Amino acid sequence: METYISILRGVNVGGQAQIKMEALKKSYEKLYLSNVATYIQSGNVIFDAGETDTRIIENRICSQIEADFGVKVPVIVLTWGSLKKIIEENPFTKDPGKDLTFLHVTFLAETPKQYDKESIEDKKQGDEEIRFSEKAIYLYCPHGYGRTKLNNNFLEKKLKVGATTRNWKPRWSCCGWLADWFRMSPLQGSGKMIT
Repeated sequence: METYISILRGVNVGGQAQIKMEALKKSYEKLYLSNVATYIQSGNVIFDAGETDTRIIENRICSQIEADFGVKVPVIVLTWGSLKKIIEENPFTKDPGKDLTFLHVTFLAETPKQYDKESIEDKKQGDEEIRFSEKAIYLYCPHGYGRTKLNNNFLEKKLKVGATTRNWKPRWSCCGWLADWFRMSPLQGSGKMIT
């Protein structure tokens, strides 16, 4: 069994795709995924599965959500190793001068084949910063994510891959929670305390 995290785009945001986490958990369990754990109303779900192909898992989850709730929700599934790498490679968390509440990470559904990095960086405003990695884009938006041009739709268009963005506020946010959970949990994911 492998431990995964699935990140659902657009769930419980702006009145769209309203799904209660307890109901979402049951949808995952219908797929025979085990040790399913959700985080508040975020659309972030951690689970164990025997399947090793993340694309197959994504498609199954998407189909089950559509069957149960009548909505099509893009889903990105990451292995434990991928998540570990994304968390550890965030360059901004190592900078004591950065306010963590302005950090965001854009998770990528796949590694972009080709893209114009310079045309993306040209959209930075003021003291915004952006860093690129294989499966994630790291953003520092000191004036707020709502004001940046480096938003999820822009990055999807430029990179030509599916994506979803989460903030990195400590503890109560998606990424802060994942980072804390990752540090506390052994590899098999038995530390899933949040349901």
